[in-house]
Amino acid sequence: MKPRPLILLAVLVVGITTAAQEPKPARPRITGIAKVRILTSSPVDAQRLYFRDLGLAALQNGCDDGSFYCLGINGHQRLGLVISYYEEDGSRVSEITLETSNIEQLSNYLDSAGLAVSQLQGVKGGDRHFSVRDPDGHRIGFMEHATTESLPHSTNQISARIIHAGFVVHDRAAEDRFYKDILGFHVYWHGGMKDDETNWVDMQVPDGTDWIEYMLNVPADADKHTLGVMNHIALGVPDIHAAQQQLIKNGWKGTEQPKIGRDGKWQLNLYDPDDTRVELMEFTPVEKPCCSEYTGPHPKP
Repeated sequence: MKPRPLILLAVLVVGITTAAQEPKPARPRITGIAKVRILTSSPVDAQRLYFRDLGLAALQNGCDDGSFYCLGINGHQRLGLVISYYEEDGSRVSEITLETSNIEQLSNYLDSAGLAVSQLQGVKGGDRHFSVRDPDGHRIGFMEHATTESLPHSTNQISARIIHAGFVVHDRAAEDRFYKDILGFHVYWHGGMKDDETNWVDMQVPDGTDWIEYMLNVPADADKHTLGVMNHIALGVPDIHAAQQQLIKNGWKGTEQPKIGRDGKWQLNLYDPDDTRVELMEFTPVEKPCCSEYTGPHPKP
């Protein structure tokens, strides 16, 4: 017997209503920076900074992401060095990977928000990873750690914590829609060279203390050194002057001196052979910051 038209209509209405009532995937926790990949055109010279001066060690298992060197920062964080003679959109910071509590749920969440999500991939040790492009074209990865890998303690390792990574931003409003509205980041601090300027915006992860830094107002024709200053990573240290003395013991030949930044924190800048800046920064401010107050907790060692 053929179904009656009214029954078919009722089934169709119920199906549409059920689909409309299905909740969108919730965003899982995003807890901090898991890995940063940096491009280097001079791996031998890069070793002097990352291995000798900073005291980092290459992991035997590697990063399984094309990195020539995979350096262990701590049990959750890695720094990958990739040999490349070409920048990606003017930046040698080629990917910033964030840690999440549920990689599949986050992939579904971002897909439901209309983002082009790469295929979910497994890497060594059972970790899983995918990536997207933010509105300014920066590659942002996400990883769920299967286990926490313990690292041997090294007395000459300058820092055991990546606290932030920064990159040039041309369209803050578009970036805010991605990091703030979709991912749940919030402004941790913002400031500039002058009190009435905003050149830097620190966007803190929603479920931790690490942050990414918008580097604003950068000229479109900025030279290589300027881009290296802007596209950078920051390693946290409890005492900048003790870190400087350990750098010198490790063989560092830099001439820059520690200074208090506009954010009220002690910092010291180092540069790799391609002019990519590695910023050493104390975890907490020692004086009142310019321009705005902090709105989130400070990172810890």
